[in-house]
Amino acid sequence: MKQIDIATNWPIVAIEDHIIFANNGNVVLGYEVNLLEIYSLSEKDFEEIHGTWFQALKSLPVGTVVHKQDIYLKKAYSSEQLPNKTFLEKATHTYFKGRSYVEHTCFLFFILTKNKALNNPKYVNPFRSVSKSIVQELDDNVKSFIGSVNDSVAFINNSRKIEIVPLKASQIESLTHNYFNGFNTGFDTDTLLSKQPINSGEHYFDILAVNSELCFGESVQSSITNDKFTTDDFVFHQGFIDGLGLTLNENHVVNQILYLDDKHKWRKLLDKKVEALHKSSNFGSQNKVVLGKIQHILDQINADDNARIIRGHLNVLYWEKQAENLRNIGAKIKTAFKELDIIPYYPKGEEQKNYLLNSYCCFSSNFSDADMYVTDLKHGLCLLLNNTNYKSDATGIIFNDRQFNIPIVKDVWDTHKKRIKARNFAIFAPTGEGKSFLANNIIRQYFESGVRLVIIDLGGSYTKFAKLYPEDHVVLRYEQGKNLGINPFYMASEADLTPERLEDLMVFLSELMAGDAVPSKSKEVALKKVLLYYYQKIRKRHSLASLYEFVKAQKETILADLGLRETDFSPYQFLHILSEYVAGGLYGFLFSQNEDQSFRIEDKRLIIFELDEVKDNKEVLSVMLKLIKTAVQRTIWRNRSERGIILFDEFAKQLKFKNVLESVEFYYQAIRKQNGAIGIILQSINQLPKNSTSASILENTQVIYSLRNEKGYEELIKRLKLAAHDLNQLSSLQNNFTGDRKYTEIFIKIGKESNVFRLEVPPAVYAAYLTDGNESDEIMRLYDQLGSMEEAIERFVKCNQK
Repeated sequence: MKQIDIATNWPIVAIEDHIIFANNGNVVLGYEVNLLEIYSLSEKDFEEIHGTWFQALKSLPVGTVVHKQDIYLKKAYSSEQLPNKTFLEKATHTYFKGRSYVEHTCFLFFILTKNKALNNPKYVNPFRSVSKSIVQELDDNVKSFIGSVNDSVAFINNSRKIEIVPLKASQIESLTHNYFNGFNTGFDTDTLLSKQPINSGEHYFDILAVNSELCFGESVQSSITNDKFTTDDFVFHQGFIDGLGLTLNENHVVNQILYLDDKHKWRKLLDKKVEALHKSSNFGSQNKVVLGKIQHILDQINADDNARIIRGHLNVLYWEKQAENLRNIGAKIKTAFKELDIIPYYPKGEEQKNYLLNSYCCFSSNFSDADMYVTDLKHGLCLLLNNTNYKSDATGIIFNDRQFNIPIVKDVWDTHKKRIKARNFAIFAPTGEGKSFLANNIIRQYFESGVRLVIIDLGGSYTKFAKLYPEDHVVLRYEQGKNLGINPFYMASEADLTPERLEDLMVFLSELMAGDAVPSKSKEVALKKVLLYYYQKIRKRHSLASLYEFVKAQKETILADLGLRETDFSPYQFLHILSEYVAGGLYGFLFSQNEDQSFRIEDKRLIIFELDEVKDNKEVLSVMLKLIKTAVQRTIWRNRSERGIILFDEFAKQLKFKNVLESVEFYYQAIRKQNGAIGIILQSINQLPKNSTSASILENTQVIYSLRNEKGYEELIKRLKLAAHDLNQLSSLQNNFTGDRKYTEIFIKIGKESNVFRLEVPPAVYAAYLTDGNESDEIMRLYDQLGSMEEAIERFVKCNQK
């Protein structure tokens, strides 16, 4: 045939669920294969996956054809999955829209053939008509075949590295249409088989194939060294033919077709072939080469009782809009084969047409012996592609993949706890590697998705991003002579006076009065009675000063009125200690109130405590730490259905503050009962003391972020008990701060899953995340002039694009 009009040459008689009844009598079971992310697999992983494929396929019936088809299509990123409401979300959505990448889809087909012998003539017309009654005639065989395939699929799925899902009828029809429509989109067309190269609509096609034992070099294996990431210090692995996958970065299809033959039949045929070649080996070096390869195959078969003889065919179908560009793509594919010591075959004319038609799943059984190599199943399975694109989750934090720098959404919260049981996280990075930049990216996206944040910071790293949300944030920073801007005692209405709120205030006052001492139960009850009495008598303008004046006015009668003993509550001791925090006291300015008493910490979704200025003032620091606890209790703890995060930035420096480590451990224990998470940021894991408290914190941290560290990762690996491939991934981290696409690479581990991601952001987001330097100062000056952080960033970006 000279051309295909798919509308009149539909190759499928019927589809039942994922079972295809082809017009040539073949019955095909179709599946989509979900593979693991590229760069996420270790040498051991590749070996295990290879073993899984072998165990799954070796017991399939003689005559089964297995066809794995990997389709790689150049696409433009749509940004549809990205949020597009806030200023920074819109900037990100626009920045990445239209970015080119390659989309990979993997299909697996098991074919029960009408021609059980699988001995085909050189050319077969796959579109010849076959009676539709063939569907009924094959019922018994089909049931047996389906049972065998189901066993193989179940075995693969149980490995948990690969997921195989039955195709839907709509997917099968779409794949068929796309294949014979030449992967053209937006219109239907004819495929002209008589032209060279083959032409279909806007696309011109070419093929390279592995169709003989002569194509192979010395050996094949399940994985090889990835030269891009490997150094003298470590070896990074990739699949044996990964150079023909995503990294090719072209429109192409990789077809691997395996005919599962009778071992004993092929042993006899190979014995005869060896005998014939022995007689003619003196007539040329080529005969000696072929003899050696066939003898090697025979030796493997005879030595291994589990050996399964196959005939195999591998081809790469590729296309371009300009026929002259096919030569360049072909050169890239040949180079990839050469690196594997494989010499591909370049079919022309009728042979090329035959390869294109028979690489469709329903016609995969049509290849002749001359189109196939003979080998052991283990050998053939080394030619499988076992990884795919980075995978986005439905919701989460946006990073970028390592292959194309397109946005990837990773669910690091894991609401349903499929990957992690605790969503606490830690960021490790030396000074200057961008840990605050990364933290801003994570925290900002959490905040915009509705998460409440309490940030304990030492360096002003979040002020700029916070100013984008003026109504939603508060920065609590100590300045000599100024109040802290927070009133823990404020109640908007009587409904606010809950038992939980009284408990919080009691704890706050107890710690303010008693320091580190733990009050007795009777003293706690007494203080709650005093607080309740205060709120019953004083109906408005509540504050620490107001409470102080109330107790002062009632000091002679309050014990009798409430039935308290002075050992449980001493009004004089109360007044004496709190006199430091009211007007006239040494720290009276900390809680002084303005005319407007409406401020409530509960109204803010982003609360930032900046402790750098108070680290040397023990008393003020003590008050700040108590306010932090209050903030956590009144926001993160308040509503279990609402998500919340507590972040400790520059955590190592904070450890110098007394009891901070113990306080953090308390938060880690309490957060389990809340819908929340805790994050810590460290320059090195060595900054965390080696004790039981630190061990408990690390054990409950299941999301790990690490940026590049030139000093190495030995302690990180050791204390977090990371795997060998985690170390390879960490060692391969590379940043790029030049050109149009600047990015930082990040190692991210979520539970047991790990990979390297990139962080590339648009100019507006970059400006929002800057934490120091001249550029940051310039943005803050613009903010002071304009009064709007959005306008300041827009002005900054515009000026820097000129």
